[in-house]
Amino acid sequence: MNEMIELGKVQKLTVIREKKFGIYLGEKGSAEGVLLPAKQVPEGTVLGDELEVFIYRDSGDRLIATTRRPYLQMGETAVLEVADLAGIGAFLNWGLEKDLLLPHREQTRELKKGDRILAALYEDRSRRLCATMRVYDYLSGESPYQPENMVSGTVYQVNPQVGVFVAVDNKYYGLIPAGEVFREYQIGDSVAARVVRVREDGKLDLAARRQAYLQMDDDAEMLFGEIEKRGGSLPFGEKADPELIRSELHLSKNAFKRALGRLLKEEKIVIEENGIRMIKK
Repeated sequence: MNEMIELGKVQKLTVIREKKFGIYLGEKGSAEGVLLPAKQVPEGTVLGDELEVFIYRDSGDRLIATTRRPYLQMGETAVLEVADLAGIGAFLNWGLEKDLLLPHREQTRELKKGDRILAALYEDRSRRLCATMRVYDYLSGESPYQPENMVSGTVYQVNPQVGVFVAVDNKYYGLIPAGEVFREYQIGDSVAARVVRVREDGKLDLAARRQAYLQMDDDAEMLFGEIEKRGGSLPFGEKADPELIRSELHLSKNAFKRALGRLLKEEKIVIEENGIRMIKK
């Protein structure tokens, strides 16, 4: 392959030959080139023109150019939709005519058609472009974020002992530590979070909740709604086991107590021996 032609990347190449079925692109003066099919050749293109194209392989594993832009390039990550499933893996829609293969060995959870997952692009041993859900090595620690910034991203790994790994902006390292996880997350989930700390290596520690004094109102509203849904009472109170509170309400014990305090102050509930009761007005 011509050194100018980089597989899996958008690049500018020169028109070096013309044929009825398309044009060949490469380095000026080179005899080698890659085909851009006639249906994609911009009108008025002539020898010597420079075109911006993406290089991949067609169904016969031959290098081919396209003027279409894929959703990701070599070394990048992007959220892609599962277009189909096959014996060799899943096929992802990445914006080109030929879907992108995600081999079984590169999947980190069971997939179904229509799933949206974070993937990276790489070249396999056969020099074909493939996708992987193992995106850790493709993320960066050079984010522009600081503590208290609000960010969003995609879950790419869940470890109950460590926490929930999030690709912030789908390209920066982020982690919701296990102690800050109060609900169940799945790989592929979209997450909005707050930056708690920027580590020395640039990785971000996150919290899926706002600062306590801001979060308290939302928690109190949610808790009151839960009491209403359960017929006006809750069968446990502030002395409940933290794990019970976490599993039933997705709150830490401290957040639960703060929400209780707010509802008590607003005279919306009373705490009884066997739990909490809503005050009906």
